[in-house]
Amino acid sequence: MAEPVRQELSALAAIFCGPDEWEVLSLSETDGAVFRILTKAEGFTDTDIPLQLVFHLPLSYPSCLPGIVVNSKHLTRAQCEIVKEKLLEQAETLLLEPMVHELVLWIQENLRHILKCPEAGGGSEKCSSAASMTVDDGLWMTLLHLDHMRAKAKYVKTVEKWASDLRLTGRLMFMGKIILILLQGDRNDIKEYLILQKTCKVDVDSSGKKCKEKMISVLFETKVQTEHKRFLAFEVKEYSSLDELQKEFETTGLKKLFSECVLRLVK
Repeated sequence: MAEPVRQELSALAAIFCGPDEWEVLSLSETDGAVFRILTKAEGFTDTDIPLQLVFHLPLSYPSCLPGIVVNSKHLTRAQCEIVKEKLLEQAETLLLEPMVHELVLWIQENLRHILKCPEAGGGSEKCSSAASMTVDDGLWMTLLHLDHMRAKAKYVKTVEKWASDLRLTGRLMFMGKIILILLQGDRNDIKEYLILQKTCKVDVDSSGKKCKEKMISVLFETKVQTEHKRFLAFEVKEYSSLDELQKEFETTGLKKLFSECVLRLVK
């Protein structure tokens, strides 16, 4: 990772030093840095709106745009997409220099103006195509494994909502203690799903307190091939036996995936 990026991360950690304001999600010599900033900005009703901003700094940053994901319980999905689009537009004016703090300051000053604009959710498509987590086009597929769900009903509803919001199809599969999530869709949307899964409080701990998902693993990721079934919707399914689960994978052209990734979970 380039030294200027390390210096920017260090500066951001010092600036956002309040409780839960800053969290590094991943650091990689191949994928760059992913981190979360919690901040507030004034909305159009003159009340502060909490914002969760997740940034991905690729290896070529700041020569390229950062990846940005915007979430807030006080904004609709369409509004979050519009805010992200505006942040990316602002980031284009700051290329070649550290920009994350400038972007946070900018959204703090301009959120109320953005929310007052009569823009529809049509910005979502443009934003998706402009997303800076540059990846291959086409349909992708990812298989995730969850260790457990304590608040199952709420957790399932949250997963269904994220899949719907991000236009992802696939399966949430339960078989005994095995919990799998199979996602199909645009790779940027799958990456955004993973960020939501790791940064939002989706379950409860042993004391009943809301908590983030810390025991999720990516078992497999690939571009969808011709032999793979295209899912038309996202469904929650319960399987009574391993054979029944295996049949699901075989009918979707994923027999090898089942034998290599799923079987080892029951051993």
